[in-house]
Amino acid sequence: METTTEFITATATRNHDVVVLGAGASGIAAALATARAGLRTLLVDAAPMPGGELISGMAIDGALNGQGEWILGGLGRDILAECERLGGYIGPLNDHRLIWYVCLDPEVMKLAIVRTLAQAGVELMLHTTATHISREGDRVTALHVRNKQGLMALRAPCFLDCSGDADIVAAAGGKVLKGGASGEMQPVSLMFRMAGVDTQRLLEFQRANVESFALGESDAIRRGRTDSQLAEAAMAQGEPSVFIKGDGPILSGAIGRGEMYPTALIMIQPTSRQRREVCLNTTRVGGIDGMHTSDVSKSLTTLADQVWQCSEFMGRNIPGFENAAYSGVATRVGIRETVRIEGLRTLSEDDVLQARKFDDGVAKGSHHVDIHQSGTGQVRIPVRDGGSYDIPWGCLVPTGVANVAVAGRILSADRGAHGSARVMGPCLGMGQAIGTAAAMLHEGGRGQGFADVDVQALRARLLADGAVLNGTH
Repeated sequence: METTTEFITATATRNHDVVVLGAGASGIAAALATARAGLRTLLVDAAPMPGGELISGMAIDGALNGQGEWILGGLGRDILAECERLGGYIGPLNDHRLIWYVCLDPEVMKLAIVRTLAQAGVELMLHTTATHISREGDRVTALHVRNKQGLMALRAPCFLDCSGDADIVAAAGGKVLKGGASGEMQPVSLMFRMAGVDTQRLLEFQRANVESFALGESDAIRRGRTDSQLAEAAMAQGEPSVFIKGDGPILSGAIGRGEMYPTALIMIQPTSRQRREVCLNTTRVGGIDGMHTSDVSKSLTTLADQVWQCSEFMGRNIPGFENAAYSGVATRVGIRETVRIEGLRTLSEDDVLQARKFDDGVAKGSHHVDIHQSGTGQVRIPVRDGGSYDIPWGCLVPTGVANVAVAGRILSADRGAHGSARVMGPCLGMGQAIGTAAAMLHEGGRGQGFADVDVQALRARLLADGAVLNGTH
């Protein structure tokens, strides 16, 4: 006779001033903002290490605009400063294509994040999965989670949803939109790294083969220069922030021969000068719903095969990689897109492309509209004049749920705007904004919701804490 026994039956209750779900870029910044304001802050994540894409090897997009101006300040810069203190910071690099990146060592960033959270007094609860919520009226009263310690009800006056999938908002009945018009989503990827790269040879190879590299896709970056002149500028910069394009002779030929899988680009950016290491962003599997665990899990085998296929291709075909070796892979599959909330405001693709500024802006973005497609397809549309746009406060406030705010790729945006604002720079800025707003609500007493926040007071506080909200293109 079959018998079943529950591993865990009892439910414990824990109380905090704020609970943050999701320890990626947005959740880390949100938790730092509330903890530094003196709130008892709990940061919850299913992963074994906080950081999300910050520790994947990928450089940070959207921290500077196309003109090289910093649009990220405050807590995001504090995390980078700790990474620099530990010797893992490379800094801003022009890709001579569309944008600037901030490059860093993901292994050092792992330590920098843990140390920065600890210094602020953030309590971490890792290896923990959210199961459901409790709600009274339009307010969430508890987030229920499960881990090896048991079932727990995490209670707080407010909750910050940085889950990447709007887990709290959706469970509370808030409206979410999924992917494109037909529910399609951008492909998933797996970042990997190679060490022992000869940067000089790679940059010389780009200079001699400009037709195979993505250069000058934005007028603000090109500035009237030829591809050859842009390749010379990349040589002068001295760091390998280069992109082998899928429709160029080298990569398209390899795809045609079956030597490489179909992909739009091979992105190559530095992660460690000491190890002469770079990160490569190129793998992709389309047709995956990032909220279906079984689909994401199955994609890992194909992605792993692509990692090895690309590392061998680089060693055989790209000067500078002759003696390079595979050195590491991200700890999880990278998911670009699942759902977006319906908020009090919606950021539009036109807002992004026209570099619009708003009186109620609480964070900035600058990344091009970037929508990856299956195979070799990818939409890349630059922001006007290499500038930046503002993310209004209402984009982070869901309708129908009073005491929950969101940050990260689940902001209220149309799909084009989401394709820009989903990257790490804006996510850090949005996280600081909602964490600061939560601190303001705590100081104002119970009963208020995030829709009641005085946005101008919030902006003033963000500016005082180092955020960049004004004065850039």
